Amino acid sequence: MSAKATRHRVLIVDDEESMRLFLARVLTTGLKVEVTLAGTCEQALRLARNYAYDAILLDLLMPGIGGFEVLKEVRRASPNIATPIIIVSVLSDTATRDRCAAAGASAYVVKPVERNSLLSTVKAQIAGRSKPKSGGK
Repeated sequence: MSAKATRHRVLIVDDEESMRLFLARVLTTGLKVEVTLAGTCEQALRLARNYAYDAILLDLLMPGIGGFEVLKEVRRASPNIATPIIIVSVLSDTATRDRCAAAGASAYVVKPVERNSLLSTVKAQIAGRSKPKSGGK
C-alpha cells in the first residue's frame, strides 16, 4: 500500500511500559504515525544508530546511561542528528529544560502528558523537519 510509505516514523523511548504504550496509542490514533518502542537506553541507541526517524520521544529518567546521555549520543553521530527529539519527562525545572535544549532537544513535554499538547508538539516538530530550510544559504 502506498499510504503506508508516507507514514512518519517515531521512536518512543521510555523505561515504563505503560508510558510507552500510552504514547504509542496517542500518536498512532492521533497522527497515524508508525512507532517503534525502546525500553532501555541501549536499545534506543541501537535503533537510533541504525534507522532514521521523523521524531524521537525520549524520557530522561531511565536506568543505565540515562536519557540525557542518549540525547547527546544521538546528536553526536547517528542518522538522526537532525531529527526532532522531544523530551517527555517528569522533570520540569528550568535548569533541566535548558540543559536539554543546549544538548539538542527540539521540544520538552512534562509528564503527566496531556494528549492534545503532545499531538500538537509532535505534529509541529515533524512538520518543521519536513519543510525545506529557508534563509540560511
